[in-house]
Amino acid sequence: MTQGWKKSDWRAKPRVQMPDYLDAPALNAVEAQLAKYPPLVFAGEARRLKKQLGLASEGKAFLLQGGDCAESFSEFSADNIRDTFRVMLQMAVVLTYGAKVPVVKVGRMAGQFAKPRSTPTEVVDGVEYASYRGDIINGFEATMESRIPDPKRMLQAYTQAAASLNLLRAFSTGGFADIHRVHSWTLGFAEHDKAERYRELSNRISDALDFMQAAGVDSTTAHQLSQVDFYTSHESLLLEYEEALCRIDSISGKPVAGSGHMIWIGDRTRQPDGAHVEFARGVLNPIGLKCGPSTTAEDLKVLMAKLNPENEAGRLTLIARFGAGKVGDHLPRLIKTVEQEGAKVLWSCDPMHGNTIKSASGYKTRPFESVLREVREFFAIHKAEGTIPGGVHFEMTGKDVTECTGGLRDVTDENLSDRYHTACDPRLNASQALELAFLVAEELSRTRADEHRVAM
Repeated sequence: MTQGWKKSDWRAKPRVQMPDYLDAPALNAVEAQLAKYPPLVFAGEARRLKKQLGLASEGKAFLLQGGDCAESFSEFSADNIRDTFRVMLQMAVVLTYGAKVPVVKVGRMAGQFAKPRSTPTEVVDGVEYASYRGDIINGFEATMESRIPDPKRMLQAYTQAAASLNLLRAFSTGGFADIHRVHSWTLGFAEHDKAERYRELSNRISDALDFMQAAGVDSTTAHQLSQVDFYTSHESLLLEYEEALCRIDSISGKPVAGSGHMIWIGDRTRQPDGAHVEFARGVLNPIGLKCGPSTTAEDLKVLMAKLNPENEAGRLTLIARFGAGKVGDHLPRLIKTVEQEGAKVLWSCDPMHGNTIKSASGYKTRPFESVLREVREFFAIHKAEGTIPGGVHFEMTGKDVTECTGGLRDVTDENLSDRYHTACDPRLNASQALELAFLVAEELSRTRADEHRVAM
């Protein structure tokens, strides 16, 4: 980390996508209170995640990052956490079989409360209000009072994140994550009338598990089959919250973001001389960087040098988000920039944010086919460039929502109003997320087969 960095240095830099709090004493009081609270995550966990992401950057592991667009105070429940965790475990089993390497599981959970917005205001029923920026900042209800940024919301976000992490840790180690249990849920999905193409892969996974059990390797003899490492991540957008939870690692003496294992910088906040880059460059956590169509080669060079000056494997994940049909216009030039710089990065694909459209029924949605197309383009370009497609990044939920069209259950424009619950962007539902995992597993299997043929 850069010598002399202080966690408050971002305050002297240009800031964007952050609220202007009207009550400075109230803000100061909340920050002081948060600074006394225990960190939500610990430096040793962040270092372990960084090591695993380093393996993914070398093709020796694969990153699965997924979860809510924006976590909600009103929809917070143990069932919602369980259901999203469960689907991520199912996705991970399928991807592990396809990739033939461990899958690093990182949730957009226990901290994904703030969202950047394209405009500072929005019109609801003919009335202009300040934009909703996530429950950690203001309220979703369309009233003037609700939309005023309230610093006390940070305390509720901390409490909810702590409770979420407590439950996730229990699920990860208490038997819920047993691989045989997880795969039994996936077998139920594969029995769907339209899931025939996934049935064969599901059966092959069953055969592999049966063989391991016959050989004496099961949940009672190998804890890896009954426990998982599960990490949390979020966009590091509200820097007052991030600074208040930043701590010094007692082992290394380096600052660590105590708000989540991995934090990322969004496509709207990646200004090389901006506040968000300034904060992220100083903490030891793994850092994600969203790369959209406007990312230039020069910006990327500067950002890589600032965010990973020691060129440490696993430190920096580049999250590509271009939109279906546009990946070929942008990803190759960024890959060439990385290769020319000799930078160690993990390439991940976010096929969600570039594929948002407004449906005929008036709802924001994301067509499943567009999401899948961007993933396939991502893999194809890495194959052509001889580089490693190391991960995927999805906005998804374990709930049976109708927010993205398509998939096995064929959600249509007309269905969107049935269960459209998101406060911000549309998410894949449980069925769509698992189907996408099967399709990504097919891409990974082809990639491994190609590598095997080259090696021979």
